[in-house]
Amino acid sequence: MGFGVVDILFTLGGLFVALVVAGWSCARSYFDHGRLRGMEEATREIARGVSSHYELEGQVVPEGVAKAIKAVKAVSGKRFKMAAGSTDPYHAQLWILGDAIGEACWLKGHAAGIRRKAPAEGKIRVDLSLNELLQLSWLAHLGFQQMMPNYCGFEIHRFSGEEDAQEGATAVARIEGAIPAKQRPIADLSVQFKNRQKLIRDWWQAVPDRLTA
Repeated sequence: MGFGVVDILFTLGGLFVALVVAGWSCARSYFDHGRLRGMEEATREIARGVSSHYELEGQVVPEGVAKAIKAVKAVSGKRFKMAAGSTDPYHAQLWILGDAIGEACWLKGHAAGIRRKAPAEGKIRVDLSLNELLQLSWLAHLGFQQMMPNYCGFEIHRFSGEEDAQEGATAVARIEGAIPAKQRPIADLSVQFKNRQKLIRDWWQAVPDRLTA
């Protein structure tokens, strides 16, 4: 009888251990399944939430993002035996997806920035420094006055020196260079540039000769 009771106890103990192991395994499997489903749902919602920031107008999801989402779905359907300290394959794919979404957002923003900086159709944009704007403002003012038939003023503006004259010549050259080639009043812009440089040289570099004459 004693031996039979021991067998029963061992049997019951074994069944209990098996039940505990089975319960733990089921719970772990249920937890892993729920975890993956939760990450899948979070991935879909995040991708949907930021889609307006990376999708181009009139186009589908960028190719890189579509591939990353497909890879996440493929990984979520598999089970991996994780070693201690190893990277979760699902996490790795999420990193790739995040990188793809970030790059797509950057590309869309970069393209929008270029369009915003580009001049309107039929317009020409010229980048000028503050000093160049100042040079051109009073050069344009003097030119306007000289073009008016009824201008009889005695207002006189002169360059303060050779460096000032060179800066003014450079500013004018930048404006001339921005004019499309077909619309330029003079085909060879170097002719006008050389003429201005000659005026500068003849005045400031010839000063010693005039002083000794």
